[in-house]
Amino acid sequence: MTRLAAVGGLLLGGAMVTQAAMASEPPAATATVRSAAAPVVSNPGAALVKKLGAARTAGTWINDDGRPVVAVTDEETADAVRASGVEAKVVSHSMNELKSATATLRSAPKVPGTAWVMDYRTNQVVVQADKTVSAADWSRLTDTAAGIGSFVRMERTAGAFTTRINGAQPILSTGGRCSAGFNVTNGKSDFILTAGHCGPTGSAWFSDNQAEQQVGQTVNSNFPGSDFSLVQYANGKAGDGADVVAIGNGNGVRITGAGDAAVGQRVFRSGSTSGLHDGQVTGLDATVNYPEGTVSGLIETNVCAEPGDSGGPMFSDGIALGVTSGGSGDCKTGGTTFFQPVTDALAQLGGVQLIVAAPSAGAQGATQGSSAGPAPASSPTQAAIAPGSASPGTTTPVTGGGNVSLAARLTDPRNIGPGLLVIAGSMVALVATRYFRAEQDRKAYQRYYSATWG
Repeated sequence: MTRLAAVGGLLLGGAMVTQAAMASEPPAATATVRSAAAPVVSNPGAALVKKLGAARTAGTWINDDGRPVVAVTDEETADAVRASGVEAKVVSHSMNELKSATATLRSAPKVPGTAWVMDYRTNQVVVQADKTVSAADWSRLTDTAAGIGSFVRMERTAGAFTTRINGAQPILSTGGRCSAGFNVTNGKSDFILTAGHCGPTGSAWFSDNQAEQQVGQTVNSNFPGSDFSLVQYANGKAGDGADVVAIGNGNGVRITGAGDAAVGQRVFRSGSTSGLHDGQVTGLDATVNYPEGTVSGLIETNVCAEPGDSGGPMFSDGIALGVTSGGSGDCKTGGTTFFQPVTDALAQLGGVQLIVAAPSAGAQGATQGSSAGPAPASSPTQAAIAPGSASPGTTTPVTGGGNVSLAARLTDPRNIGPGLLVIAGSMVALVATRYFRAEQDRKAYQRYYSATWG
């Protein structure tokens, strides 16, 4: 009976160890999908601009203290904005006038190496020309700007406006090297949302220089005009960590939703060439005349980027904002980088949703109803916080979770202590039982031998 009890103790101790190790396994992070029809609101002032109209307003931005500001054209509208708890700034030119100026520029002969954007904070349209623009083209562009009005500002920029593609390193398509943006799905297959200039429809993508490990194939590409594309995964699924974007050193940021960028917002960009960098949104609805063609509706930032960073994600506080299009400069001297808005890309694609981390109960943005944003408030919300205080988002291993193997958990004394005690006690009992049984057998043999040969 003692021996049987010891064996039972061994089995019980083993079961306790295994159960403790399994119970210590961290819960797997779950991912879900979120529609582009209900973007996260980065700037509460946007709702006021939409309500008051383009004839009475001229854009909105996030101030240095993290509060929204709305540009208005008269004191009556300013009073209405202030009554909503938002700061108002009276300016000379309405959004309609700013858009009319950009339309005039767009209708002029295209000059590669030029770009323009509405600067809400100065109430101007800023026209930029890189080093490739000739003196003659610059002169003609200056004359066009002068004909529009004094609120069009001309600037020369260092470097050249180019798409950020490079054809010599891993993560390759047939068009060259790019960076993966965000993972999206149509409910049946998963895709990478990246830049459209990376390659036309049909381009094959690989994760190695030998073109042996295929990632997927471009099934939808939009460039020029816009700058986004879909790369369908070769096996149809993004796999573990689909809601995570890599930021370097084996870490990533969980994406919890998609939103529209706000002027003044601090943002982060990650790319396969230069890694993680941050800066501010400096303009919206920018137009860039790349050598390959014109792209409009872009987000302008002062975040740096380099060749090979194209298609990489831009985000803030875990909210997907854009994918890298192009720009000028580099991450040593600084520069300007433009991004394709994620919400616009998803809206144009239709039927595709962003894969995001499942929101925790009660977390902000856990549920989204109509596409209309919340009522404007004077307090900072989501990414509409002081530009220097924003963060990329919740960091996590790029594998999608801090998974620990069963073997590692089986060797963790915090998990298996009680079970080991039971096993040790059972082993002692088993050894003692075997010793006593052997001693009894030896004495019985001695008695038998004495009786036989007495």
